[in-house]
Amino acid sequence: MTTITANELKTRGMGHVESLMKKDDEVGVTVRGKLQYVILPTERYSAAREAEILQAWRETEEDIADGNYTTSIDDHLKRLDDSLKLAK
Repeated sequence: MTTITANELKTRGMGHVESLMKKDDEVGVTVRGKLQYVILPTERYSAAREAEILQAWRETEEDIADGNYTTSIDDHLKRLDDSLKLAK
């Protein structure tokens, strides 16, 4: 991954980022020396989001298959409340 500083981005603009992305399809932006942001082409971002959604779908299907769900709002709220108490 190619990286640039936030100041470079500010002074050189998106044209510079576009030229960097011709060499590498992701550009990291550092702020005070730490990687803070990653600029991706829209296609890569969309693919990553789709993968996240598919993973959530799979986890939901597993929960349903394992019976790890409820159709009662009261039961759902109690489960949430109990999980919050455990987290404390």
